[in-house]
Amino acid sequence: MTDKIPDRIVDVPGNPRPDGARIIWFEGVGGRRLRACLAPATAETARGTCIVCPGRTEFIEKYFEVARELQDRGFAVVIIDWPGQGLSQRLLEDPQKGHIDRFETFMGALRNGLDAMEELPRPYVSLAHSMGGAIALAAIGQGLVRVEAAAFCAPMWGLPLGRVQRYFIWAMRVMGRSDDFAQKPGPPEKFEENVVTYDEAHWQLNRDLTDAAPELSLGPVTWGWLGASLDILERISKPEILRAIDIPIFVASAADEKLVDNRAHSHVAGHLPKCEHITVENAMHEILMEKADKRAIFWDGFDRMLERAAI
Repeated sequence: MTDKIPDRIVDVPGNPRPDGARIIWFEGVGGRRLRACLAPATAETARGTCIVCPGRTEFIEKYFEVARELQDRGFAVVIIDWPGQGLSQRLLEDPQKGHIDRFETFMGALRNGLDAMEELPRPYVSLAHSMGGAIALAAIGQGLVRVEAAAFCAPMWGLPLGRVQRYFIWAMRVMGRSDDFAQKPGPPEKFEENVVTYDEAHWQLNRDLTDAAPELSLGPVTWGWLGASLDILERISKPEILRAIDIPIFVASAADEKLVDNRAHSHVAGHLPKCEHITVENAMHEILMEKADKRAIFWDGFDRMLERAAI
């Protein structure tokens, strides 16, 4: 376990901080020490607050560019380091294990993080990527976090797993192996092997950040993470829950997706009353870390969502 994490932001060339960004530490489930970033609105009158929910393995500094885009749109920005990720306290003795006991731990961190902030300008908007999309949708559906609009970038609303794989995950949890790697860590990734972006500059920036602060890095998932993911995905896919989320929503799927199940996007979006769902062609999983023209497609949809929400 990490006993003391330094109060710092990791800076590397080419990744300027959002204006006024500062770190806020808060307490999560079980008393864990968690990290969040608050960047105030730079506009004279704040348009609201955007809550950024990163994906698995991700961390605050990776979203500095996104935060600056949001500040340019008039928003204050909150970014969370999930329990077990970034510089938040890790969950297991081996800090490289991508683990969670249940997604309620993530959702509790989101609620506690917002409660730890000074009064934030309303309205609230959420922007969630990948695993963060499952956390945000579950928190919104349960009324744990109230937002006026929500955008999702390649959300993890389904995993491409077959029946045998799902049974094996269940069996490993029953046998008490939830804390074990589901896949052993491999050698360092090369750009040509990556499955998240076609943009080498963004891929390299992420590598530069983890080289500058290796404690930001995170390895493969555990059996426990897989089981907890299947549990939450089953719950958030229920039509009766989705139909009750009556706010403007924007969902962007990546055409060249290799990590999450895009079929789940169509299912979820089809039951959300006020949802626009698009597919970004020639983009991989991290649309917000793609080339400029692909990122622009996402931001155009985000702006349409704000217009529909009258924000």
